[in-house]
Amino acid sequence: MGQQDVVGTEGQSEQMRVFMKHLLADLRALEQLLEQDLFETEPRRIGVEQELVLVDEAWRPVPVSMAVIHQMECPEVTTELASFNIEFNLDPMVFSGRCLSTMEQQITEMLWKVRHAARQCGAQTVMTGILPTLKKSDLGLENMTPKPRYYALNEAMARLRGGSDIHLQLTGTDDLIVKHDSIMLEACNTSFQAHFQVTAQEFPHLYNMSQLMAAPVLAAAANSPLLFGKRLWKETRIAVFQQAVETRKTSQQMQERRARVSFGDRWVTNSAVEVFREDVARMRVLLGSQIEEDPFAVMAQGKAPRLSALQMHNGTVYRWMRPCYGITDGKPHLRIENRVLPSGPTAVDEVANAAFWFGLVLGGADAYGEIHDRIPFDTVRTNFMTTARRGLEGQVTWLDGKARPADELIKDELLALSRAGLEGAGVDTADIDRYLGVLEERVTSGRTGSRWMLDSFDALKDEGKEGEVLGSLTSAIIRNQVDGLPVHEWPLAEMDRIGGWKRSFMQVDQYMTTDIFTVHEDELVNLVACLMDWAHVRHVPVEDDDGRLVGLVSYRTLLRLLAHDEPARHSELVPVKQIMLREPVTIPPETSTVQAINLMRRESISCLPVVKDERLVGIITERDFMGVAAQLLEHTLREK
Repeated sequence: MGQQDVVGTEGQSEQMRVFMKHLLADLRALEQLLEQDLFETEPRRIGVEQELVLVDEAWRPVPVSMAVIHQMECPEVTTELASFNIEFNLDPMVFSGRCLSTMEQQITEMLWKVRHAARQCGAQTVMTGILPTLKKSDLGLENMTPKPRYYALNEAMARLRGGSDIHLQLTGTDDLIVKHDSIMLEACNTSFQAHFQVTAQEFPHLYNMSQLMAAPVLAAAANSPLLFGKRLWKETRIAVFQQAVETRKTSQQMQERRARVSFGDRWVTNSAVEVFREDVARMRVLLGSQIEEDPFAVMAQGKAPRLSALQMHNGTVYRWMRPCYGITDGKPHLRIENRVLPSGPTAVDEVANAAFWFGLVLGGADAYGEIHDRIPFDTVRTNFMTTARRGLEGQVTWLDGKARPADELIKDELLALSRAGLEGAGVDTADIDRYLGVLEERVTSGRTGSRWMLDSFDALKDEGKEGEVLGSLTSAIIRNQVDGLPVHEWPLAEMDRIGGWKRSFMQVDQYMTTDIFTVHEDELVNLVACLMDWAHVRHVPVEDDDGRLVGLVSYRTLLRLLAHDEPARHSELVPVKQIMLREPVTIPPETSTVQAINLMRRESISCLPVVKDERLVGIITERDFMGVAAQLLEHTLREK
């Protein structure tokens, strides 16, 4: 789709009406293909898409994907929304024999090639659901991959939102409230998408089974607990994606219109057409392109139509289990795309996750039979959101109506069920033992990627500034991925002291203080004095009713008040705005450390509020630079 001439909706109504005509024709053609039983029935194939993050020597996102792709000249490697993300696709393989170990080998080989090309461009690769060092400042349009499709998609979604910002709000161990103005918020997420080919006849049953199994699979695979330094859900990707691609206005949400990112609303009863038809009916067309194919003319010639309009629209509807149409060797097929799985922690972990899901779909279909009368769909959707929040500790309600922790369900019932499904498909026994063994040990130990990351974060958080801790986490992830051991065998991350001062203190947002005490301009000066005493701080920022930074009160200002202002000294009602420094010198979060130091020297100040969009996001003081100097001195002495 990235190579097609993509058009949006605004000012191109006629082109979009033509596209809609092709979309409806493709839907009718799909119905005819199903009626005439023209879909491939064997062999069953599997495939995967691997997304990666590119980082620099400071473990921060680096927008060089186009350069890496040019360096590789490999058709399997392609762009993503953000230019610091990259994706490669494996060729489909027959689901039998040593397919799983072959998949791991191919992933490993492609990772090596991408890593080599990335090094030529001054970058490294990371497999992780959300990069720990990612900052909101990385999500500007300047880091969007320069392709028409992505810009058109962003503009189309903004129009559907009525031009309003995206509001991301999450609560876990910490709270996160973020406002953003573009679809680049979606670029936080990095996934490992597994594809499973099914026959047209078995599609309803296996698709429903995929939905049922989404919750326990997600619980075992969780690898995204951190965003912007906040500890949130065990698989924070789920909530981020759903909110980042939200296009409904408030009034439309009251009408119960479906979100563009969706788990679905009901079981499938008859065929794949139900899902495609519902998505065409409920989801506005975001993108279009010039379509020349007449699918019925192609079918009259005994060939498989591409159904390009249907595929393009389907690519802008983000079901967590998405039906897909494709062609292999001239024969049309259907497959289920699992979008639940995060990238990483290692290739063996990813293949273990995929194997668990493949086996559960087939094993569950045989063991459970039709499930739409045995468990409400709403319960299954609730299971999914519960495990996204809590991972293996989440309570899952199963077919017997009983709720139990996801880890118990997996160990007591689902591992055996997945094994039966893999054995029935003719997958090699050694492969089954290896990958289900990895998953079983992970679940038994409780050490998912998310658990490892949170345990490491908690162990390090008191040893350094947030940027240093998150950089150390990312550094440890990269080293462990190169070693290739599954995540349950990883040691906890340690503070990366070797060169850590340089990598972790290049920009002020890597180490600025974000836990800030502020006051309103109309509050009492006495409160400022108390805050300085209680929190042991020497600077208190001042905000107005809209949360904008309007001033700063320093320890020196209070001393001056007490020493020289006789009326104020004896008054208990002096407002902050009477003594605050108005329009203090501020810096944006991406300011380099050297620039900040020079600015403080030039202005003879001891504090710099860090401001983004007129809102206070952090603060830098002379004390912070003492920590930077200590790291620099330690590093220098070690080298001597």
